[in-house]
Amino acid sequence: MITRRDLFVALIAAAATAGVFALADKAPVMGSAVFDWNSVADKPNSVGSVRSFFQRPTATLDQLELHVTTLNPGQSPHAPHRHPNEELIIIQKGTVETLSNGEWKRVGPGSVIFNGSNQLHGLRNVGTEPAVYHVINFKTAATPAPLP
Repeated sequence: MITRRDLFVALIAAAATAGVFALADKAPVMGSAVFDWNSVADKPNSVGSVRSFFQRPTATLDQLELHVTTLNPGQSPHAPHRHPNEELIIIQKGTVETLSNGEWKRVGPGSVIFNGSNQLHGLRNVGTEPAVYHVINFKTAATPAPLP
């Protein structure tokens, strides 16, 4: 026969176990750091390559992610899409067209693209050389759910 004491102990143990799993599932908060370009692997893919620097929570963001894409001429990393997180793209090299507010715009080195939450956007390399761009994604507690 199960007593109230047994049930109470079982509930406490279950809550403690759930708490441990919840804490273990959280990545540690990223503090100040330096990432050397040469120490981050450049991984080839079907349209160029990508260097993934980090994807971690910070003291003020649920997630901060940075990667650098090299996109071959005539290529797109993917079809136009939308996602709930906001995104900054900084063009380092090459000429790209970006879909922003329903229209394609051509930009080059030094240009900055902001993709708003759940807004349709896309990118394609329209130049004759590889395009290199830095992508910064961030999520906060205010980041909405994905649109259906």
